[in-house]
Amino acid sequence: MHALRTALLQSSGVPGDVPANLALLDEAAGRAAAAGAGLLITPELFLTGYAVGDDLARLAEPADGPASRAVAGLAARHGLAIVHGYPERAGERLYNAVRLSGPEGAALADYRKTHLYGAYERQWFTPGEEPVVQAELDGLTVGLMVCYDVEFPENVRAHALAGTDLLAVPTAQTVPYALIAESVIPVRAFENQLYVAYVNRTGHEGPFDFAGLSCLAGPDGTARARAGCGEELLLGDVDPERLAASRAANPYLRDRRPGLYTALTT
Repeated sequence: MHALRTALLQSSGVPGDVPANLALLDEAAGRAAAAGAGLLITPELFLTGYAVGDDLARLAEPADGPASRAVAGLAARHGLAIVHGYPERAGERLYNAVRLSGPEGAALADYRKTHLYGAYERQWFTPGEEPVVQAELDGLTVGLMVCYDVEFPENVRAHALAGTDLLAVPTAQTVPYALIAESVIPVRAFENQLYVAYVNRTGHEGPFDFAGLSCLAGPDGTARARAGCGEELLLGDVDPERLAASRAANPYLRDRRPGLYTALTT
């Protein structure tokens, strides 16, 4: 089985301008495909912007809305899968959502952020209720999360137990918490024996100063690829052979004793 080259688009795009962000995604998908990538991941709420306030309600669309269909068209045209972040409208509710579109343009998985961070997100969004969402891509099991979700160890362990090989995490992490990107994400990858693609926004947006530092962390606990603080298209390989060898050498999941952990859920 060959490695899946994965592209991480570190960008805040143009907040409030969906057509402009679709154009940026089109350009990035072209560059990623030319570099051999089979998967491109955007940051949290990439299609609309994060700190757009009342515009979130105006720009939100159903999971199969025009913007998601446009992303599906880009995926098919460039021949690679795309994970994109956007605000999903479902009736009167808004969700902080991501969709995985396959290289033929079909929707493979939809996820709603389960752990909302801060007053801003709680003002606008309803938390999702499905913690583990996965899809098969190029022989690998890809799982989806959004930002704050990955900071809960139980969340990532649930993915590991469900067989996730690559956890895609669109994010909007701010400067005071750079340690999440620098330290927590590689540890999550190591303790759960999977790859984590943590894809951040960058620059200033409203009251937020995004940290960048996107990374693809491997099961050895190192950042296999790491961005700086600016706009960047980062490339790294998810290697199933390296993953299998690491899992054999680090048997955390086999050595668990779930009967001792019941206090976590009582």
